Amino acid sequence: MKILISNDDGYQAPGIVALYEALRELGDVEVVAPEQNNSAKSNALTLHSPLYVTRAENGFRYVNGTPADCVHIALTGLLDYRPDLVVSGINNGANMGDDTIYSGTVGAAMEGYLFGVPAIAFSQVDKGWEHLQAAARKARDLVAQMSQLQVIGHSPWLLNVNIPNLPYERIGRMKLCRLGRRHSAEAVITQMSPRGETMYWIGAAGAIKDDAEGTDFHATLQGHMSMTPLKVDLTDHDHLGYWAQTAARMAGVTLPVVDV
Repeated sequence: MKILISNDDGYQAPGIVALYEALRELGDVEVVAPEQNNSAKSNALTLHSPLYVTRAENGFRYVNGTPADCVHIALTGLLDYRPDLVVSGINNGANMGDDTIYSGTVGAAMEGYLFGVPAIAFSQVDKGWEHLQAAARKARDLVAQMSQLQVIGHSPWLLNVNIPNLPYERIGRMKLCRLGRRHSAEAVITQMSPRGETMYWIGAAGAIKDDAEGTDFHATLQGHMSMTPLKVDLTDHDHLGYWAQTAARMAGVTLPVVDV
């Protein structure tokens, strides 16, 4: 099995090193990851500046770009083969609920999925890397089980997995979950620069809003691993009928002519 690993914390992050060491037992593993921390870069691609690939002393390759850049370059020219699986992580902190929209960890996995390769995004629930080796073992277990079940290497799928920061023996069984929800993000933080200009820092993520049973938040709060299948289709299927009626009504509305 050929596995491509990326992340959004950067190629030197403890999470990707631990994931590489765990998964290398299962097949041929290649790492192509960002040079610097690229958290919250989602699916962003770099289109207006050149990208460079460098080989690190540990054999990893790093790119001066986003997580999605790394996987995109790997799959469209850097690698001379097609991997069977793209794995992203292990992220330093949760990617649950609304986090998945912003997450560079999920973005890297999604880029693989968009190219038709099965992909998994792994995250630890809490920051700080506590019990990281346990999380890496759990990630290895999951990939090994999927390989045995022969679900890798066929039709593409995208999974988001969050692992509690617990000892290996205390991590509960995997639970299939839907995404929960967070409240809106906290207010921006303002500071004055030495030049007297106002600086803005993005505020912290919102508190948990929906952690009902069946959500990823609920599962991990109970000590379980959460696994959520994701898709790219953002269409609001539940409201297509409403908007079809609204669009028809709008077509019959004549707007007043405005002199320019």
